[in-house]
Amino acid sequence: MTEAPTARAARFVFTCLGVGFIAGLMSGLFGVGGGTVVVPLLVLVLGYGQRLAAGTSLAAIVPTATVGVVAYAINDSVAWIPALILAAGAVVGAQIGTWLLPRTPVTVLRWGFVGFLVIVIVSLFLVIPSRDAGLPLTVVTVLGLIALGVVTGILAGLLGVGGGVIVVPVLLLLFGTSDLLAKGTSLLMMIPTAISGTVGNLVRKNVDLPAAAIIGVAACVTAPVGTWLATLVDPQLGNILFAAFLVVIAVQMAVRAIRGRRAAR
Repeated sequence: MTEAPTARAARFVFTCLGVGFIAGLMSGLFGVGGGTVVVPLLVLVLGYGQRLAAGTSLAAIVPTATVGVVAYAINDSVAWIPALILAAGAVVGAQIGTWLLPRTPVTVLRWGFVGFLVIVIVSLFLVIPSRDAGLPLTVVTVLGLIALGVVTGILAGLLGVGGGVIVVPVLLLLFGTSDLLAKGTSLLMMIPTAISGTVGNLVRKNVDLPAAAIIGVAACVTAPVGTWLATLVDPQLGNILFAAFLVVIAVQMAVRAIRGRRAAR
């Protein structure tokens, strides 16, 4: 099914509200867009097609990430310039990923991404971020941020994964950034990227705007709650919770890879 449900009954509205509440909480707590929650639920519960679900989720990320950024900014946990550098790289990378999509075996990419997540999950138990660590801009750092943004965009274009799943752990593990700063910066990076993608999806009619609006508004309610919880959680516990979240994503990606391989037979 590729079309949105035509009936906007109470079940539809309440389901979208519930999806938004969960996505907003995850977004604020982990610095991710929430697409890993929104897309599967729209597909499984409301019967959306994969593309329409992804487009609707991307549109809902715009208000969600905006509220999350404000909440993190209040705690001085947003690196503004690095986020813009990441966003610029991601926009370029997304175009590369879109070009590579018909030329690259998606199943191989999915398993590669699962392997990347496994390495990140293990690393999160070995590295405890400091709440005082910043993200100073040097030549090396800027080049690293550009590369990270491009890679993030490529994977987003190829696999449809949110940037936060990649950006947050890399900022933590390779750049030595504090966990809160990594999450706030990740959310800011998503805003221009999501706007750009949503414009393209609107042209291709891959967005259900009423559903995106309901999900986005609901997510805006709980995103600050997730941000508040992130500031209360000890960095080590935060790593453990984020690792558990990544396990869920890795399992989802592995299931898709297995189904894709079976479908290809």
